[in-house]
Amino acid sequence: MSTLATLVHLRWAVPVLAELHRGYGGRFVNLTHNLGVGRESLSRTLAFLTEAGLIRRNPGHGHPLRPEYLLTEAGAQLAEPAAALTDLLHELGASEVGLKKWSLPILVLLTAGERRFSELRNALPGTSNRALTLALKDLESAELVTRTVTTGYPPTTSYGATRTGLRLAHAAEQLQLRTPG
Repeated sequence: MSTLATLVHLRWAVPVLAELHRGYGGRFVNLTHNLGVGRESLSRTLAFLTEAGLIRRNPGHGHPLRPEYLLTEAGAQLAEPAAALTDLLHELGASEVGLKKWSLPILVLLTAGERRFSELRNALPGTSNRALTLALKDLESAELVTRTVTTGYPPTTSYGATRTGLRLAHAAEQLQLRTPG
């Protein structure tokens, strides 16, 4: 789980890999335009992806349309599932919530079945109660997660993935299976 959480830590990492895979990106200005991302956020994301060994700067000088950024071998393995994931997010209208830091790791955890809040928190080291609560509320409002409260004593709350949430989780799992490290 930690490799997926590391990759989606920056909101734009998966979309940048997808754009480079599609061939629409490659240049800083094209990435900012195609993704609608700010310069500072994109710079931070590109630095992260470079440090992670998923992309590299194109060496040398050449034609003005020559791509500035290229996928490495490890990045190329992730780029295809990243493109499939971003396409699915767009198709479902869930890009905004799906690309938040904890959304995909939560959905992947819920593929095994319903879980309680504490089980999710323990399975996602590095998340705070507030971050997990906000992510679950966002996922529930996007109809990717269901929240069930039992009426026993004490009452318990569990979370499960909807059908749509499971589709996203399976797409994210493909990304996770190929994540190096």
